Amino acid sequence: MTPWSNDNLGSGAYVDPYAAPDPRDNTWPAPVQAGDDLDYFLPPPNPAERLSRILAPRDERRLALNATLTAAGIPPMPEDRAVIDQLSALPADVSTVIQRWLHHTL
Repeated sequence: MTPWSNDNLGSGAYVDPYAAPDPRDNTWPAPVQAGDDLDYFLPPPNPAERLSRILAPRDERRLALNATLTAAGIPPMPEDRAVIDQLSALPADVSTVIQRWLHHTL
C-alpha cells in the first residue's frame, strides 16, 4: 500500500468555493443591532377588509375532517385526498359522526 500524497493533484493550493472574492460583493444583510426590536404584534384585523365569501358545506366538512384527523394524531397523507373528498360529499350527519368517533380516540 502506498502512502497518500497530494503531489499529483496539481498546484495543491486549497480553494474555498464559497469564499467571497471581494467583501463589497457580500450580499448578507447587516447584522442586527442591540436596540432593534424585531418582535412586534400585528395590528388587529379590520372587519371591513374581510372577504365576504362563504365556504360551501362540503368544503367546510372537508376542512373539519382534515383538522379532526390531524388532532387525533392521524395526519392525512396526500394520497388520502380522494377519500376525504368522498367522505365530505356525504351528508352532514355522517361527517359529524365520523368526527365524533375521531374525537373519542384522543
